[in-house]
Amino acid sequence: MWKDFFYFTKTERQGIIVLVVLILGAFATPKLFTLFVHPKEMDAAEQKRFEKELNEFISSLEETRPHRKPAGTSFRSSPKRETRLTVFDPNTADSMTFLSLGLPSWMAKNILRYRSKQGRFHRPEDFRKIYGLTEEQYKTLLPYIQIAKSSEPGETRDTVQLLTAQSTQRDTIFKYQPGTVISLNSADTTELKKIPGIGSVIARKIVNYRKRLGAFCRIEQLQEIQLKAEKLRPWFSIDAGQIHRINLNKASLERMTYHPYINFYQAKVIVEYRKKKGSIKSLKQLSLYEEFTPADLERLEPYVCCDL
Repeated sequence: MWKDFFYFTKTERQGIIVLVVLILGAFATPKLFTLFVHPKEMDAAEQKRFEKELNEFISSLEETRPHRKPAGTSFRSSPKRETRLTVFDPNTADSMTFLSLGLPSWMAKNILRYRSKQGRFHRPEDFRKIYGLTEEQYKTLLPYIQIAKSSEPGETRDTVQLLTAQSTQRDTIFKYQPGTVISLNSADTTELKKIPGIGSVIARKIVNYRKRLGAFCRIEQLQEIQLKAEKLRPWFSIDAGQIHRINLNKASLERMTYHPYINFYQAKVIVEYRKKKGSIKSLKQLSLYEEFTPADLERLEPYVCCDL
């Protein structure tokens, strides 16, 4: 009887075999899938290890990388130019003078372009008109701007030869003969114009500068107003006793800055010294301040006193 239940035809036996194979395949598939996936999991581990090594390498590069310069700075560093603040006339100064004052080359060109198109600077305040000049630069340079009242184009050349045919006709004053000697510290413009080669413009320039100095102590000081001292030396004598000295213990800030050898910052040092340490007994006491160089003190010595 059991043969009736377990007897299968050939076709049924084939079907049973196929069904068994499918069942076994269904159970075996996960294990086969694990075999195929395992290499991929190994690749992921290697990938993770590779990323870790890459991150460490990048970190080492970041540590040795130079710091980036701030935006707006030039990649190529230019050598720093030494700045020396001195008295200058913006109508006659050349580009090298402007560079020595701490101005960039492009601004020096702007100043020269302004002079060629707009003419001359009439007042120190006109210097503010220069394109690109900052307020800080203007305030720094303002105490050093000295504009000659009579400066005109071409006047700073060989001023001894400035007397043209037209000025000769205008100045019909009697001229001294060679060998005549006059006092440089007491002659007025009328007497100065009697010297050959000196007209009204140069005579006024000498008198104005003499007033600011407090009198000349050397013929060479004429070079400070663009005159050839050696050509004028035979005509002048100097009496050093006529020099008007500035009392460093009593003079005001304005009085000191009026002198061509004392700038605003030097005058401030003197005033602050008097307030904090008392009276000044010698110029050597100012040599400790960076505003005063040995050359400054040497040329200033004949023009100051320290009376109490």
